[in-house]
Amino acid sequence: MTTTTSALNSTSATNSTSALNMTSALNLPSTLTTATTATTAALALFFLGMGLYGLAAPTALVRPFGIGLGGAAARTEVRAVYGGFGVAMAALLGWAAAGPTDALRRGAVLAVAVALLGMAGGRLAARLVEPPGSWYPSWFYFWAELTGGGLLLATTV
Repeated sequence: MTTTTSALNSTSATNSTSALNMTSALNLPSTLTTATTATTAALALFFLGMGLYGLAAPTALVRPFGIGLGGAAARTEVRAVYGGFGVAMAALLGWAAAGPTDALRRGAVLAVAVALLGMAGGRLAARLVEPPGSWYPSWFYFWAELTGGGLLLATTV
């Protein structure tokens, strides 16, 4: 009887260990967390680059769109919208990637995702009214915003 009980306990322990190892190997939440962090950090770097460029060189930033900045007020507007907004979004995404609570991370990432998807939607609406003359910059940024927003949105579910 002792041998049978010992064998059953050994088999049970082996099966439990195997199940735990399989769960650890699949560790889906950890995998998703790594992908979420990488996506969030990559988009934070994109926003940081855009923001710093907007602050440092507002005229150069909007030149591909055919926008001329005639004075200090126009340059200030570009610095605020592209520069300040970009740096703020980078800070928010960087903070989210650093690992606050899950609810706060999801909220921050969702806010940026909605902003990006809103910009892509605005470009699509503009396309219906007045088609852009070339693929770059309008369609390039449409796809960048749609992809970035979609990736961020996917990390919140």
